[in-house]
Amino acid sequence: MCKGLASLPTCLERAKELKARLGSFLQKPNWNLPCCKIGKNKPTLEECHRWKESFEKLLSSKYGLCAFTTFLVSEFSEENIAFYFACEDYRNTKCPAKLPAKARKIYDEFIGSEAPREINIDHETRDITKANMLTPSSSCFDLAQHRIYMLMAKDCYPRFLRSPAYRDLVCQAKPSTKADKHPQQEKKV
Repeated sequence: MCKGLASLPTCLERAKELKARLGSFLQKPNWNLPCCKIGKNKPTLEECHRWKESFEKLLSSKYGLCAFTTFLVSEFSEENIAFYFACEDYRNTKCPAKLPAKARKIYDEFIGSEAPREINIDHETRDITKANMLTPSSSCFDLAQHRIYMLMAKDCYPRFLRSPAYRDLVCQAKPSTKADKHPQQEKKV
């Protein structure tokens, strides 16, 4: 009869967890994502169409990455793109002495049991990454990063392309109509 009440502690725990996650979202992000402000400068229609060609083309576009990141934020899954770029930054670290501290920061932020921006990876990948932390190398997050990349490419990216946000960008990027370009021809018809 009171199944709803029995699950109340679980619901309260989940609400507390969401509050903590949103709190970390509202703070200044720890990872610098190459993002842009789409204001007066908008992507061209051709650029928006290139994003449909491949996930790589979307990520390599300044506007595409910004739009995709905004989409992930709207779905409460921005930790995926943040983790991906944190790993890219980590892999490009020139000074080997900095790797352990950077690795610990990434692990604590995205993978650890109390991670505020925990990514969705399987138990085996989590265990392998944890073992890699014993001797951090530039490749210690490669498997986890690959899993997150594939998750975004196969799940988030297709949803982004079907989203109203993407459709709105395409509509805003469209060149003016033929009637706007050739008002004289419009009147003759």
